[in-house]
Amino acid sequence: MAPRKNAKGGGGGNSSSSSSGSGSSSGSSGSSSSPGARRDTKHGGHKNGRKGVLSGSSFFTWFMVIALLGVWTSVAVVWFELVDYEEVLGKLGVYDADGDGDFDVDDAKVLLETNRKTDDPEQKEKVKKKKPKLLNKFDKTIKAELDAAEKLRKRGKIEEAVTAFEELIRKYPQSPRARYGKAQCEDDLAEKRRSNEVLRQAIVTYQEVASLPDVPADLVKLSLKRRSERQQFLGHMRGSLVTLQKLVELFPDDTSLKNDLGVGYLLIGDNDNAKKVYEKVLNVTPNDGFAKVHYGFILKAQNKIAESIPYLKEGIESGDPGTDDGRFYFHLGDAMQRAGDKEAYKWYELGHKRGHFASVWQRSLYNVNGLRAQPWWTPKETGYTELVKSLERSWKLIRDEGLAVMDKAKGLFLPEDENLREKGDWSQFTLWQQGRKNENACKGAPKTCSLLDKFPETTGCRRGQIKYSVMHPGTHVWPHTGPTNCRLRMHLGLVIPKEGCRIRCANETKTWEEGKVLIFDDSFEHEVWQDAASFRLIFIVDVWHPELTPQQRRSLPAI
Repeated sequence: MAPRKNAKGGGGGNSSSSSSGSGSSSGSSGSSSSPGARRDTKHGGHKNGRKGVLSGSSFFTWFMVIALLGVWTSVAVVWFELVDYEEVLGKLGVYDADGDGDFDVDDAKVLLETNRKTDDPEQKEKVKKKKPKLLNKFDKTIKAELDAAEKLRKRGKIEEAVTAFEELIRKYPQSPRARYGKAQCEDDLAEKRRSNEVLRQAIVTYQEVASLPDVPADLVKLSLKRRSERQQFLGHMRGSLVTLQKLVELFPDDTSLKNDLGVGYLLIGDNDNAKKVYEKVLNVTPNDGFAKVHYGFILKAQNKIAESIPYLKEGIESGDPGTDDGRFYFHLGDAMQRAGDKEAYKWYELGHKRGHFASVWQRSLYNVNGLRAQPWWTPKETGYTELVKSLERSWKLIRDEGLAVMDKAKGLFLPEDENLREKGDWSQFTLWQQGRKNENACKGAPKTCSLLDKFPETTGCRRGQIKYSVMHPGTHVWPHTGPTNCRLRMHLGLVIPKEGCRIRCANETKTWEEGKVLIFDDSFEHEVWQDAASFRLIFIVDVWHPELTPQQRRSLPAI
């Protein structure tokens, strides 16, 4: 386990942003800090405006504004003073921020940024960052040609830019910057045309850049990082992982790359290797917030609830890039609830205020904005009254088929596997999953499946399930939320003990009745207790949220 030195500190180390979690693709990006280009100048003058040369900060701020306007060869009036440009221009070489051998508009932009709020410690840290150096010695000699091609790309003339960079590669096959420009153009073109084939070519070209001789380290890093991100976009997680491993091998001191590597392992479900990566990061930079939240996430997945809490909490508090993510607020609050910590709702409230949750109660992460949100629904409110009537009319048939499966093939009821139980015995028998019918399962309940085939609002719900659920005495299901606000959940009571079984959704608790349907929105927090003397059997039917359009129902990805 990683030592938690200076655990209450924040913001240490390089960080990267990412997403990890099931049911979604995520990209990660990051940047490494490096010593800045800003140096103390000796142009200091008199603050009261008497004749003398302006202070470095004031002078350069105004000078860069004028430079950006294209006034390079005249005398400027600044604070009512005359400034000799010739004297100043001779000293600007030290402010070459992009390593191209001259002082240009891009360098001016960097310096303008560095002259803002430099009394702020956080701002001073930002000042230290330099633009990446993308040109080797040879590429500096063809900078004008490279700039011309790059200007086409930045103006959105992508096809022309591709041709320009290809011509440069033909003339200068060993130019890393020309090949990188081609890769960027292919990347842009893939997005414009929505073409995976073109994107695959970009991925190849990014690799070619890094494989050339005499490539600036910054350019190698940028090329391979982008290659990894685009591989992830295409779902090539293992290929991305190989690229990330190469990056860490080439730049072993760059913490952000190790953080990205940890995400790469998480994306292929290799939590053990991800954990090792974050332990190494935290051994070196114990206050790295990005590493902390991911390490805490892994501990929680391993059911090490109490151990996960400080890492998740301190990671979010660090404010490091990549830590202000709804999933971390979600898991921190969940861990605190399980540990009996009443501060859980403070974190849910903060997550809501920061836009991650629709409300303190409704904490699903895969949502469609603007849908009606309430914990409990009536059949009339859903518009699915025919489905409800059919379920309630046929409840005994549905019950009997479920009981027959329990008696003859108990192995078809599988234990709940999402780590939602505090204790007890809870199993489910699934007929539809993500809008796909389980034909083998339906052989065990053919009449029930035939009945449901008439209702596409449930059988076609690719963000839901249709299943039997049996819960035995002594079971408690932790407070939890479903993944999406795009569905509503119906519970049809089949075998309900007279007392001891109840369900809470948000702040209202109800009980089931045999032959009756309860409807709730499971994106709201809900909790279940089974304290009866015998088992409880219900039938769960998920339906699309009634306000989703037909187009949304067709296009939303499955969960």
